[in-house]
Amino acid sequence: MKENYLLVHGSFGSPFSNWIPYLRNEIEKKDLTVYTPDFPTGVGFQNYDAWAKILKVYVDSNIINENTVIFAHSIAPVFVCKFLALNKIKVKRLVLVCGFNNYFGINDEYDTVNGSMYFENLEEVKNYCEDIVCMYSDNDPYVKYEAEKEFADSITENQIVFPNGGHLNSESGYTEFKELLKYIKI
Repeated sequence: MKENYLLVHGSFGSPFSNWIPYLRNEIEKKDLTVYTPDFPTGVGFQNYDAWAKILKVYVDSNIINENTVIFAHSIAPVFVCKFLALNKIKVKRLVLVCGFNNYFGINDEYDTVNGSMYFENLEEVKNYCEDIVCMYSDNDPYVKYEAEKEFADSITENQIVFPNGGHLNSESGYTEFKELLKYIKI
């Protein structure tokens, strides 16, 4: 079975924001299969159960499997880790950008929608993916460096810190993210 790719946006995001359209286009140029689900966002819509229901469709269709590489941004890394661990699903690689867990204090709306995503047994994801990369910056305006480093430290030694990278999103100049391309099969 061929390697495929899943790109997961963060809170209040979409498959049409930040570096996701760029990465999707680069993957499609290589004639590889890529999926960019559009998860519900906003208070009252975004929560673990609503997002998990969508990912479950991908699992049931055998789209998410041991040949899947998942790129996830912001709240999506912890959501993906929780989903894989709770559902005992193995994937090929996780590339987690600006991930965090059990972090409150961004603002009331973000805290409300992010809370259900948090996962007490984060390190369990290592049972379902051996190749995990965490990327984050030293000056994220939304999530403290310490929270992103703690998240990464709990699941992998493979970490890349981007000096002055902000939240590694379009607001920080990341509409393109060339560093992600090395995790795509050539």
